[in-house]
Amino acid sequence: MPPTNSRPQPQAADAGPQRELEGLKAEYERLRDDKVRAEQDLANLTRQLAELEARARAEYGTADPAELAALLTRLREENARLVAEYREHIQGVRRDLEAVERQFEG
Repeated sequence: MPPTNSRPQPQAADAGPQRELEGLKAEYERLRDDKVRAEQDLANLTRQLAELEARARAEYGTADPAELAALLTRLREENARLVAEYREHIQGVRRDLEAVERQFEG
């Protein structure tokens, strides 16, 4: 009498689909984990965006990207103007200093 197993042995024809099913289950678990991570990332990024928008409104009066870009352009232009004025001032000081040195040498 053959030994009796409470668990039947899979037939050779069933082994391929069984392996595929196990692989699909593993892939499903991986995808589910990826989905959870993506949802967590989305929640974190949404929170960070809200915080940055609030900060932009507080510091610059707007959180609109186009308005912020225009403000940045204006600030860069103002900075360039101030640098040019300062450069002129320094050159004037240098010229005045050279004139004073010439007076004392001559």
